[in-house]
Amino acid sequence: MSILESLILGLVEGLTEYLPVSSTGHLIIAQYLLGMKESAALDAYSVCIQVGAILAVLNLYFSRIRQMWNGLWHKDPIGRRLICNLLLGFLPAMVIGFFLAGTIKEFLFNAETVLISWAVGGVVILLYVRRGMKTGKGRRHSGTELEDMDWKAALKVGFMQCIAMCPGTSRSLMTMLGGLVAGLSMAAAVEFSFLLGLITLSAATAYDFMKYGNSMVAELGWLPMITGTAMSWLSAIIAVKWMVGYLQKHGLSLFGWYRIGAALVMLVLILNGLQV
Repeated sequence: MSILESLILGLVEGLTEYLPVSSTGHLIIAQYLLGMKESAALDAYSVCIQVGAILAVLNLYFSRIRQMWNGLWHKDPIGRRLICNLLLGFLPAMVIGFFLAGTIKEFLFNAETVLISWAVGGVVILLYVRRGMKTGKGRRHSGTELEDMDWKAALKVGFMQCIAMCPGTSRSLMTMLGGLVAGLSMAAAVEFSFLLGLITLSAATAYDFMKYGNSMVAELGWLPMITGTAMSWLSAIIAVKWMVGYLQKHGLSLFGWYRIGAALVMLVLILNGLQV
C-alpha cells in the first residue's frame, strides 16, 4: 500500500465513520477505485484504521471522558451512570458479535449487501423524518438529555447497534436512531452514539489487530498504516464538528438522500464489475 493510498483510505474512513452513511461501504468503493486487491490484511486494516476516528472523539469529548473517569472512582454520579449505560449499550453487540462475527463476514461482506443497506437506510431516514414532521416528534431539541438517560434507553440503542453489523447499514445511523426512538434529544442521541463508538470500535480494532497485526505490517508496512490513521484522525475531527452543528439545525434528511445516491453509485459499480 502506497502513502497516497493510505491517505485516501484514512480520509474516507475519518469523514464517514461517525456520519450515518457507513464507512465500510465507502472504503469498499475507495479500495475498488484505487485498484487495491482484496486480502485479509487489507480487510483488517479497514477496521484498525478506526483508531484515528477513536482518537478524534477522545479529543473532542475530553471533558465527558474525564467525567466518566471521575465516575469510575465514585467522584461523579452522572459520569458513573453514563459508564453503566455505555456498557449496557455495548453488551448486545459484544454477545451477538462473539457468536456471529465470522458468519457475518463470510456471507454479508459484499457489494450487494452494502447497496441494499445504503438504500434501505436512506428510505428509513426519510420515513422517520417525515413521520416526525407529522407527529411533532421530530423537534431536534426535545427529548431526554444524556445526563437523564436510563438503562432501558441504553439497551435499546445497544440492540439497534447490532443491526449495523450488516455492512452498509452504519453504526452511527442505528445508534442515533436508537437514541431518538428511545426518547433522547438529538444532541444526546448523537453524543451517546459517539461515546458508544469508543467502546465498540476499540473492541473491534483490538480484535483485528491481535489477529492480523503481523500480516498487516508485513503486507502494508508501518509507515502507510500510521499515515492513514493520522489522516483518519484529522478528517474525523472535521466531520464530527460539522455534523454536530448540522444535525442541530437541519436533522437527518440530507443523509437519507445521500445514502440513496450512494446506493445508485454502488449499483453502477457492480454492473461494471465490482466484486467484494
